[in-house]
Amino acid sequence: MATKTLLTEEEYLAMSFDDRTPEYVDGELVERAWPNRSHSKTQHKFGRAFGRLEERLPIYVRPELRLRVAPRKYRIADLVVYAYEEPVEELPDQVPLVVVEIVSPDDKYAELMKKLEEYRAWGVPHVWLADPAQRRICVYRDGGRVPVTVLELPEFGVQIPVEEILG
Repeated sequence: MATKTLLTEEEYLAMSFDDRTPEYVDGELVERAWPNRSHSKTQHKFGRAFGRLEERLPIYVRPELRLRVAPRKYRIADLVVYAYEEPVEELPDQVPLVVVEIVSPDDKYAELMKKLEEYRAWGVPHVWLADPAQRRICVYRDGGRVPVTVLELPEFGVQIPVEEILG
């Protein structure tokens, strides 16, 4: 029987990687899916939509940010939006207003749902899952995905039509 070498959080945070930085879950490195053109385009469109809002609202948009979602759990979100105060730490410990995950072709469904649930359990008010291949964006709540046509941020009276992101 093979044994796994577990890493401490400190060891993980001190590591550097040549390719995509893996996530860290309970002592193990978790490889992330490689994005494709559709993933990149969707991430860019989210960034542009939030960038326009950032010009007039107290929000701060950050792509590919490593987050400590729980003890011994670091995830790297496709896009994060903070409200009112911009975190100053390199690894922010504040819960963001929004976390967006974008499906890549080689994502594993169970791992993706686990990640969304970790964000929800951490207290993220808006957890969104974009699937460019299916041309669908879902809001994650109560353990499930709900497809929507408009993404809402009631804290700011903002609505973003899904078509603006996926169109």
